[in-house]
Amino acid sequence: MATVQYKEATRVYPGTDRAAVSKLNLDIGDGEFMVLVGPSGCGKSTSLRMLAGLEEVNAGSIWIGDRDVTDLPPKDRDIAMVFQNYALYPHMTVADNMGFALKMQNVPKAERQQRVLEAAKLLGLEDFLNRKPKALSGGQRQRVAMGRAIVRNPQVFLMDEPLSNLDAKLRVQTRTQIAALQQRLGVTTVYVTHDQVEAMTMGDRVAVMRDGLLQQVDTPITLYDAPANLFVAGFIGSPAMNLIDGTRVDGGIKVGDFVVPVAREVLDKAPNETSFTLGIRPENLSLADEGIPLDVAVVEELGSDAYLYGSLTGSGRAANLEDGEGHQIVARISSRRPPQHGAQVRLGVDPTTVHVFSKESGERISNPVS
Repeated sequence: MATVQYKEATRVYPGTDRAAVSKLNLDIGDGEFMVLVGPSGCGKSTSLRMLAGLEEVNAGSIWIGDRDVTDLPPKDRDIAMVFQNYALYPHMTVADNMGFALKMQNVPKAERQQRVLEAAKLLGLEDFLNRKPKALSGGQRQRVAMGRAIVRNPQVFLMDEPLSNLDAKLRVQTRTQIAALQQRLGVTTVYVTHDQVEAMTMGDRVAVMRDGLLQQVDTPITLYDAPANLFVAGFIGSPAMNLIDGTRVDGGIKVGDFVVPVAREVLDKAPNETSFTLGIRPENLSLADEGIPLDVAVVEELGSDAYLYGSLTGSGRAANLEDGEGHQIVARISSRRPPQHGAQVRLGVDPTTVHVFSKESGERISNPVS
């Protein structure tokens, strides 16, 4: 087992002006499951490949344990990688695929077979060891790829979107298996995904990236309850946090014709700004006699509750929800008889659940929601 450290690690691809990963500082604990998450092109896979030795580090350094591995070739880093496309040899059996790296390391055949069998038992693959990959389902192939990594007993597992080729149901099932397996093995794991639900459900901690820059790293619940900035607030959570622009007035921030109470000491943190962005989770909105005015455009009834999608009354955007997250409001309400499409309703807000963001810096200026 080992810790992993990125120290000002930077990668600039030839012919580009902007760094794909810029001055990344990230400490990953021994045995920790760290998830790198963000939209396409944010630098998460490049960060993983830098750790694997598949991408050059142009500045800074990367450490595994007490070794600086920045300039070491991949084979000397004691890591094992699980790829998105499985990367199995089609002409080999499952057992041969899982033991291939050990064979290349001249591990004796008896030991090789023993380690493959142990990994197969962990992954429920004992009955498939003599099959070829083409005879397996996608989920089984992914487990073979996992087994190939496990038999090497590496210091660090690296996983690059390993579930993206699976269907939705299998993806949910496999992610729980991977998380449970990692806890059982206790191997430091760095996992890349663009799916924030995967990140929230699997990681001990989650590192959110955007445009090559680390935005925030913390536990899933802290990212949800205390996003550092507008990007993290809008990215973490499904449905996403409502980000609603409002104007400073006496008593708080005015949204439509309703004033959301916000303490003066919060607004005084940005004394020169007259408008702010409020962040409100869908579950923290409720139907009320007074509150934010909403023109309901779409209703999703889920049985025990419902999602209302709409826009501020009077904004003229109720029928067009494709022009930006900032214009759409989503409310999760507990009602067996929700309002219908076209209705005008009021959404009550608990002031203690409201996040306040500076529009100029994008940073959260309110205290974390308790």
